[in-house]
Amino acid sequence: MIARTSSGRLALSDLHAVVTTRFPTVTVEVGEAGATWLRVAPAEWLAVATFLRDVPALCLDSLMCLSGVDLSAVAPAVAPKAGTPKAPVAEPSLVCVYHLHSLSLFHRCTVKVFTARDAASVPSIENIWPVGGYFEREIFDLFGVDFPGHHRLERIMCPDDWIGHAGLRDYVYPTAYNGIALKREGQRFEDGPYMDPAPTDAVKKKAAP
Repeated sequence: MIARTSSGRLALSDLHAVVTTRFPTVTVEVGEAGATWLRVAPAEWLAVATFLRDVPALCLDSLMCLSGVDLSAVAPAVAPKAGTPKAPVAEPSLVCVYHLHSLSLFHRCTVKVFTARDAASVPSIENIWPVGGYFEREIFDLFGVDFPGHHRLERIMCPDDWIGHAGLRDYVYPTAYNGIALKREGQRFEDGPYMDPAPTDAVKKKAAP
């Protein structure tokens, strides 16, 4: 029996059950702190997202937050299946975390969509939750995740000609950008390492005799 409050809010376990009944490949997972969330494959995400928003019992019509996370330092290796090469296969190590809320029913739900780091791609949900378009631009900028279907996927924090994606764990920080020193005497970047970027055309022209 599905438990509801007087406002129509679903208990989280019942909300999860509604989703996993409709999408058997969606799994309920538990974090180290005991919080539960839904794991959805990129290929199913648009269908699941539409279901979460449009089904009256769920009505998750508000995307409160969308974050990118690089788990490459902590993602475990997956043992190969029988008959496959013996080398372990890396678990997809980039994840998009969606925090959803119902403005009318007051329940919440967290969804995580994992994607491979070397070909990071998750379908855009800006046509489902329009505010997501801005979040997706940030994740593209900082983590390099592609969001097919986004109307204008471009950087939102770093300049368009910035090299790399600064949110990745192995990002190499530039010491300068367009001739402007980014690492100054006495200044510390705890995460290093650093790189000396190739001079841009503007810098080359300025340095020419």
